[in-house]
Amino acid sequence: MISVLVVEDEPSLRADLVDYLTLKGLNARGVGNGASFRDAVAAEAPEIVILDVGLPDADGFELAEEIRRTADFGIIMLTALAEPEDRIRGFEAGADIYLMKQATLREIEAAVLSLARRLSARAGQGSESVGARDAWSLDREGWQLTAPDGCATRLTATEFAFLALVLERAGEPISRDDLVRQIARPIPHWDSRHLDSVVSRLRRKVQGHCGRPLPVKMIYGRGYAFTAPVKSMRA
Repeated sequence: MISVLVVEDEPSLRADLVDYLTLKGLNARGVGNGASFRDAVAAEAPEIVILDVGLPDADGFELAEEIRRTADFGIIMLTALAEPEDRIRGFEAGADIYLMKQATLREIEAAVLSLARRLSARAGQGSESVGARDAWSLDREGWQLTAPDGCATRLTATEFAFLALVLERAGEPISRDDLVRQIARPIPHWDSRHLDSVVSRLRRKVQGHCGRPLPVKMIYGRGYAFTAPVKSMRA
């Protein structure tokens, strides 16, 4: 049974999440602040943490960084902070998935199950997994996409936000509407045409700099997907 710790200071939302995930067969429990989070982890380490950013006694970004230094939990950030800089900071802090608080309970459940599958597969592969040398990676510190041969391409904030989403769900198409909603929420009049321009620019940039195509494909009627092996987003 997948163990999930919900760290959320709003009691009603915390209770709804815990009750829903429990009904779906997950081992879910909840706490309302950073101190209680540390106590809960000391008592029983979870597999996945659903983490609010605005806690009364802790900054969720700093708490994610603390988790990454001391443990290997999966981290799903669930927050009202919607600007690209916030999402980028979340991924830089160590989040595996970054969701808005407008997400439905079903969407949150799907994120938990998807992350649990990836964590299980990663644990089974080990650090010397076959194909690791053929994998792409995203550098949060330097805002760079690194090809399997080590060639690194510097990224703009919008390019980084797009790649963080498609690499996080590598092999799975993400609809253009979902990508626009997650990347461009604060930008008026930013639509799927702007998204297509970003992808075209990225393709030209990677091809020109590294001499190889960017493995992002447009799947008709379904959206964009990253179609090559990916190293852990935590690297």
